[in-house]
Amino acid sequence: MIVDGHLDIAWNAIAEGRGFDRPAPRGYQVCRAALEAAGIGLVFPTIFTAPVAALKHQPASTLVYRTPGEAHLVGRLQVGFYRAAGLQLIRSQAELRRYRRAWRPGRLAGVLLMEGADPIERPAQLAEWVELGVRVIGPAWMRTRYCGGTDQPGGLTADGRRLLALMHRLGVILDLSHMADRAMRDSFEAWRGPLVATHAGARALTPGQRQLPDWALAEIGRRDGVAGISFYSGHVGRDGKATAEDLARHALHFARLAGDPRHVGIGSDMDGGFGVDKAALRLSGFGRLRRALARHFSPGDVDGILGGNWLRYLEANLPA
Repeated sequence: MIVDGHLDIAWNAIAEGRGFDRPAPRGYQVCRAALEAAGIGLVFPTIFTAPVAALKHQPASTLVYRTPGEAHLVGRLQVGFYRAAGLQLIRSQAELRRYRRAWRPGRLAGVLLMEGADPIERPAQLAEWVELGVRVIGPAWMRTRYCGGTDQPGGLTADGRRLLALMHRLGVILDLSHMADRAMRDSFEAWRGPLVATHAGARALTPGQRQLPDWALAEIGRRDGVAGISFYSGHVGRDGKATAEDLARHALHFARLAGDPRHVGIGSDMDGGFGVDKAALRLSGFGRLRRALARHFSPGDVDGILGGNWLRYLEANLPA
C-alpha cells in the first residue's frame, strides 16, 4: 500500500471544480480512480482554506475567507464533501489496523488533515473538529492567527500556544509544514506530542523558506516523526522541472539528517496549486520512483518510504 501524506482533494473539487469521482481535467492528475490505480490506499486529505489576500483571482470565483467565521464555514464544507464522496476517514489505531487487514488494491481511505488552522475560530473549538475526524493539524499556511507561515515570519501567538496545548490533550498530531522558522522553534520548545511534516523539501538542496532546514529535519528524527517529500518541482528541483531522481535525492537527505530512513515518507501535494507540468512525478510513475529510491536504500526502506513508515507512525500515534 502506498501512502500519500498530503492531497488537497476537497479544495480541488469544490474550489477548482475538478471533481473526484470523475477523471481529472487536462493538466491535472488527482481523482479517485487514478489514486487507486497507482496503488495508493491511504491519503491525508486536507481541509484547506485560503485567505483572500493570498489569491490573485477574484474572491467570487473560489472559496476564500476574510474572517475566522468564513474559514470555519469553508472548512466544514470540505468535511461534508469527504462524507458525500464516501471517503472512509480513519480515526483510531484500531480502525487503521482493521483497514490494513482488509485492504486490497482499489480501496482508498484517509486520515483527515487541516492545513492552516484558521477554521478553528478559537482554540476551545478544537474538540468539535476532532469529533468531525481531524487527526493532524498544521497551524500555518501563510500566517494565521496561530503562528507565522510561508514567507510571513513569526512565532507562535498566545492562541497558537493554547491550540498546541489542546491538541496535545486531545491526541492531535502537529504538522510543521508551512510554519515559519520561529514558529517551528517555538513549537519544539512547547510541544511534547507527535509531530510530522506532511509535505516539504530539504532547504539545503532546494533553497527557500518553504523547505525544511536541516535542524528541523534532525529534530523530526529525534522525536520519531516522519517528513513527507513533496512532488512539487519548486520544493525539490534544482533548475526548473524535478524528476524521480530529485525526489530520491531529497529522501536521502531527509534520512541522513533525521538519522534513519524510517523517518521519511511521501506527501505529494499533487494538484495542490500546481499541475502535472510542475510535478516531479505522475501518479502512474511510482515504479520509476521505486527504482530511483532503490539506488540509495534497501528494498525494505523503499517500501517504508512509499507507505510503511506512515502506517507505522499512525499506528503508534493515532488515538488508541
